[in-house]
Amino acid sequence: MGLSPDWSAPWFAPVAAEGLAVAQALARGVVLPQALDAQGASPVRFVPQADLPAGTAYEQFIFDTRQVPTRENLHDFFNGLCWLRFPLTKQRLNQLQAGEIALAGVREVRGPVRDALTLFDENAALLQAPQPLWDALTARDWQRLFVTLRPLWAQARLVLFGHALLEKLVTPYKSITAHVFSEPVPVSLGDDLAAWDAWLARCLSAPVLVAKPFTPLPVLGVPGWWPANDDPAFYADASVFRPRRPGAPMNNP
Repeated sequence: MGLSPDWSAPWFAPVAAEGLAVAQALARGVVLPQALDAQGASPVRFVPQADLPAGTAYEQFIFDTRQVPTRENLHDFFNGLCWLRFPLTKQRLNQLQAGEIALAGVREVRGPVRDALTLFDENAALLQAPQPLWDALTARDWQRLFVTLRPLWAQARLVLFGHALLEKLVTPYKSITAHVFSEPVPVSLGDDLAAWDAWLARCLSAPVLVAKPFTPLPVLGVPGWWPANDDPAFYADASVFRPRRPGAPMNNP
């Protein structure tokens, strides 16, 4: 399956326990769908990719059968971990995908709602943080966000949801950027990720997602996530920490 994730990395923390258990099962020769199913607590079963009938849309098959076709690769490995960690939200995204397919069928061009659903599923992140951090993030004021307000990050939690995002971070590089969902995670939820999952599933709808409710965040800029960012000069790289375009909406990725 390729490279082995470093489960001690902060970005993997929400899925590290299950990820390590699945990785250990794979090392014993267990196939990925079986290894994921053994973790339990998921509204779906994981099945080999060959179980997806030819001509059937992946999302529709999941909706109809509650089975997730799974390839033996890192991308689907992390997708499975996200189903285990965020079952209600993953189910909600699938319901919305199936709803769009019912309305418009399966087309070569997915359409804005399905595009937004896919973007969320692949690359979203969730942020619980004091308001000054949110203000700096949406303004893309990177120096204020990461240097001036650095002490406030001790009160923040960033959780990565997108499985493609997690896959990229197996081999980290500076420009990896998450699409942070623009709805702040309520402070009242603390660090209870099951409560985050239930809250997020309630938040998501086609009208919400088609409005592109995201703001970009280069994740290796998060204090404590990458040793190089201890130096304020790390954030001077405008090819990664790009200023917001004049006149652009605050949540435009």
